[in-house]
Amino acid sequence: MLEYIRKKLEELGCDAYEITETRTTGWEFYFIRHKLDQNRAKDLTEFRVSVYKSIEDGKFLGKATGDIHATASHAEVDKLLKDLLFQASLVKNPYYTLNDKPLPEKEKLASVDVRRIAEDFITTMNGISETQDQDLNSYEIFVDSIETRFVNSNGVEYHCSYPKSMLEYVVNARKDGHEIELYRIGKHGACDKESIRAEVEKTLAFGKDRLCAVNTPVLESLPVLLSTDVATEVYSYLVGRCDVGEKYMQVSDWEIGKPISDALNGDKPSIEVLRYLPNSSGNFDVDEEGAYIKERFLVQDGIMKGVCGRRQFSQYVGVEDNSIAYNVRVTGGSKSAEELRSGDYIEIVEFSDFQVDEMGGDIAGEIRLGYLHRGGETLIVTGGSVAGNMEDAIKEMTFSKELIQYDRALIPAVTCLKGLRITGVE
Repeated sequence: MLEYIRKKLEELGCDAYEITETRTTGWEFYFIRHKLDQNRAKDLTEFRVSVYKSIEDGKFLGKATGDIHATASHAEVDKLLKDLLFQASLVKNPYYTLNDKPLPEKEKLASVDVRRIAEDFITTMNGISETQDQDLNSYEIFVDSIETRFVNSNGVEYHCSYPKSMLEYVVNARKDGHEIELYRIGKHGACDKESIRAEVEKTLAFGKDRLCAVNTPVLESLPVLLSTDVATEVYSYLVGRCDVGEKYMQVSDWEIGKPISDALNGDKPSIEVLRYLPNSSGNFDVDEEGAYIKERFLVQDGIMKGVCGRRQFSQYVGVEDNSIAYNVRVTGGSKSAEELRSGDYIEIVEFSDFQVDEMGGDIAGEIRLGYLHRGGETLIVTGGSVAGNMEDAIKEMTFSKELIQYDRALIPAVTCLKGLRITGVE
C-alpha cells in the first residue's frame, strides 16, 4: 500500500510528500476488582499522508494531511489523494522544504514482547496492597507494539519499532457510609513495576485522606508544592518556550544565550532532550518528520541553550539542524524533597483540573485534595483554587534533587511554586 500511495502521488504531480505507515499490534485487558471482564487483541495498520503543493512559483507551500486505512481500495485512496492535493493548493504558508539530511541508520527494529509487558502490568496490579476501605474498583491495561515506517519525497526513510502502553484505574475509598472514587490514567513504554505500584498505592492513600478533608481555609499566599503528575504541566510550559513555533509566533521571548527570566532567585532549571528514557513511550531516534533527534540542552542553569520543534517553523526562524522533543529530563534542584517540605506550605496532590496556559503562562487549578502545613500542624483540605502566572512563579521556583518519571518526562519529584494566589472556601 505504501508503494502504491507513493507512486500515485508522483502521478498526480505532487510537489512533495511524507508518508508514515504505522502498524499497531497489541492486547487490551479490562478488569473489575481483579476479575478479568474482557480482553481483546488488535492488529491495525494505517497510513498518514501529508501532501505539499508549491504555490506562486515557490513563494508559498500548501499542506494537507489525511489518514488511509490498510483495507482501503485503490479507488478510495485515489480520491483521498486528489482531495488532499486540492486542499493543499488552498493553503499559503511561506515556503519551506522537507527534511533531506541522510539518517545515521534507516532501521531500528526493537523486539517488543507484548506478552511479557502485559504480564508485568497484570502482576503489578494484582500485587497492590489494599484494605477493606481502600481498594481497586477497576482497571484497564493497553499494551501495544508500534512499528513505524516513514518516507518522504526527498529520499529520507526510517523504520522503527517500540512499545507503548497505557494504564487506567479507579480506586474506591469508604468511611462511615461515604464512598468516593479517584480516577487515574498514565502512559508508559514498558512496565516499571515499582513506580506503578508506588503510584497506585499513593492514590489509594489519597482516597482515604479525601474522606477526612475539610474545606480549605482562606489563606495568605503560601508556597505551593506539586508532587504528582500535574507538575509536568509546569515543565511542559518551559519546554514550550523553547519551541520554534512559539518563537515564530512571538509567544516566547526567550533568547538563546540569555537567562530565561530577568530574576532567577530560586533554582536555575536545566532541561535536556533525550532520545532514550527507560520505560518511555517516546523512545525512537527519528522524529515524525524524518529528522534525527539531537540530544541537547534546551535550558542549562537557567540559560536558554537551544530550541526544538517542527521543520517548518525551524526554517522560518533560521534554524536548520533541529527536531521535535519527545523525551525530556529536568535536572534536580538544590534541596531535597524533605527540605522543601518544611515550614508553612500547602502540598496539593489532587486537582479537578490543573493547567498552565501555553500562550500566556497563566496557572489555574481547583483543589480536590491538599495537605496544609501551618504552625507545625497538618490539615487535610479540599476546595478552593490556586492561580498565578509562570512568568512570575519561575523567578522563585525551587525543586527537589530527587527525580520522578512520568512517561516521557523525568522531572523533580517535588516542585515548589511561590507567589500563587490560594482561594479558600468561605
